[in-house]
Amino acid sequence: MAGVTSPAPALEIEDLHACVDGHEILRGVTLAVPEGEVHALMGPNGSGKSTLANVLLGNPAYEVTGGRIRLGGADITDLTPGERAARGLFLGFQHPEAIPGVSVLNFLRQSMATRLGIDDYSVLEVRLKVLEWTKRLGMDRRFIDRYLNEGFSGGERKRNEILQMALLQPDVAVLDETDSGLDVDALRAVGAGIAEVRADRPELGILVITHYQRILDHLPPDVVYVLVDGRIVTSGGPEVAKQVEADGFDAFRVAPV
Repeated sequence: MAGVTSPAPALEIEDLHACVDGHEILRGVTLAVPEGEVHALMGPNGSGKSTLANVLLGNPAYEVTGGRIRLGGADITDLTPGERAARGLFLGFQHPEAIPGVSVLNFLRQSMATRLGIDDYSVLEVRLKVLEWTKRLGMDRRFIDRYLNEGFSGGERKRNEILQMALLQPDVAVLDETDSGLDVDALRAVGAGIAEVRADRPELGILVITHYQRILDHLPPDVVYVLVDGRIVTSGGPEVAKQVEADGFDAFRVAPV
């Protein structure tokens, strides 16, 4: 219809170049994740997947040498990690770190105050919200009084990430190899948790970064990208993930000119 413009993508990455210690890793990555969609980025080790996650986070060890990152149409390329989180970007880590002495509850209280702009959340208010979500996610309510990720199994760490995602209400969630180190049962629980969050926030855009197709069985993607040697070499529907599973990533490598 003439005169009608489409809404800005929830997350837009435009011709992104990035390097580490002077070595170029990302070589012009472009993709866009609309509201409410799940997009998957697949690639082998060394392809640049973790670099992309770190650049999206705003890790200062990674230098952006070209291109832009936009969240809801606003340029966030030069923002700090805290500023990006406050604007609605969530990153689920491949290896969530333990923080001894800081309980899950207190960590969530501080994070919610930053993201939602509410400084006077009481411990009771946060506890009630957290307990509601632990129940919805099928988690033991005693979980929230433990120190953050200390002594957690791989599955507990990843479910804790999903709990954070539920409570922080991001506009975009980037899930960096959430399936890493999970057995079949833990992966199923994480997939069910993500589905529960999406039911609560259907507008949430998700970018899943993964080696394997298996998490996509629990989180069906709208679009799949294949990243090889710092470039997206192909994209398409769920059939692309199945092709990766059948043929491997070498089938997508471009022969040098």
